[in-house]
Amino acid sequence: MKFNTALLHDKNVDDRFGSTLPPIYQVSAFSHQSPEALEKVFNNKAPGYAYSRIGNPTVSEFEGRMSGLEGGIGAVACSSGMAAVTMSLLNILASGDEVIASAGLFGGTIDLFGDLRPFGICTRFVKRACVEEIEPLITQHTKAVFVELIGNPALDIADIESVSALLHKYHIPLIVDSTTATPYLIQPLKHGADIVVHSTSKYVNGSGNSISGIIIDGGSFQWNPDRYPGFEEYRKYGKFAYLSKLRNGIWRNVGACVSPNNAFMNIIGLETLGLRMERLCYNALELAKFFDETNGIEVNYPALETSPYYSISQKLLGGRGGAIVTIRAGSKERAFSLINHLQIPLIATNIGDVRTLVIHPASTIYAHGTQEQKINAGVFDDTIRISVGIEDIEDLKEDFAQAINHIREVI
Repeated sequence: MKFNTALLHDKNVDDRFGSTLPPIYQVSAFSHQSPEALEKVFNNKAPGYAYSRIGNPTVSEFEGRMSGLEGGIGAVACSSGMAAVTMSLLNILASGDEVIASAGLFGGTIDLFGDLRPFGICTRFVKRACVEEIEPLITQHTKAVFVELIGNPALDIADIESVSALLHKYHIPLIVDSTTATPYLIQPLKHGADIVVHSTSKYVNGSGNSISGIIIDGGSFQWNPDRYPGFEEYRKYGKFAYLSKLRNGIWRNVGACVSPNNAFMNIIGLETLGLRMERLCYNALELAKFFDETNGIEVNYPALETSPYYSISQKLLGGRGGAIVTIRAGSKERAFSLINHLQIPLIATNIGDVRTLVIHPASTIYAHGTQEQKINAGVFDDTIRISVGIEDIEDLKEDFAQAINHIREVI
């Protein structure tokens, strides 16, 4: 089945009653016929569910669908995208370990790497996620490389094919945050990535009604206990070692589970992901072209021919650039004025909504970043991030045009 067909029909719905959607098992715990039966379930010796922090049928359905879309061997859903990023890393890291990460990451992820420093986990940043910058930083302590496929809000594209080929020579896994690309544009596991994470609050959900995240394992990386001592007891699970350790370890004990209702809302959103992304990417490119021809506005969008990432967007993303566009208005005052004169977009911190959203990153999501971090992320005082929605493109162009006309008099 092709992408949109699979979204609707490649599933495991409990259809005893003819339901076309999975039930919402909004319960804390599941009863069993005997203590012996519960013991087997609790100790992973029999299929079933015991407690929704550990597992839930609605959540399992969501995990299965996401794993299938990405071509993984399994997935673990989390309470947020940041929880997914955190759990994906802490499942393999220990004090003394190092991570290499692209510098243009989402501000919250950069803050997380700072939070890991007191625990003895060091992060080395590269300006571009490419072989030339990553290889010189690799040491015996490097245990993972973390990149965003399309940076948010830098909109740089990681060359995961060449980077993963390099890392596998050093027996280092590549963890890719593919939130802004989605499985519609690319399945990173097919291009060499080992672990994929998503903030499913964004494009997967699509309507801005649920917070959640997910971790998907490709099952191909060999977790050698000599380099990753925590995997010694999980060797018996073979290619499922990463997922088994995650489920039975830090994810389970931290309690980073997603609620059954949020998992259900994501399943609903997932069924229209292909249609939405097609429209979102079309609108984003058309809006970027409009800005590119507008005096006084500097635009950044990877699928524009003027972008330094145009060729790689053609190679990896089929010529699409995602649904985020950033512009520079000339000053913070002009940026604020432009935003204030918009009538259609909402001023909000989310991305991936069906509605167009705008934000001033320097004063919000990068408010705690250093000047160097802001520059690396493409965040300046006059930067506006636009999460493009599915509105009629003519309306969006007209609205931005009138807002830009209002700022021409702002110094």
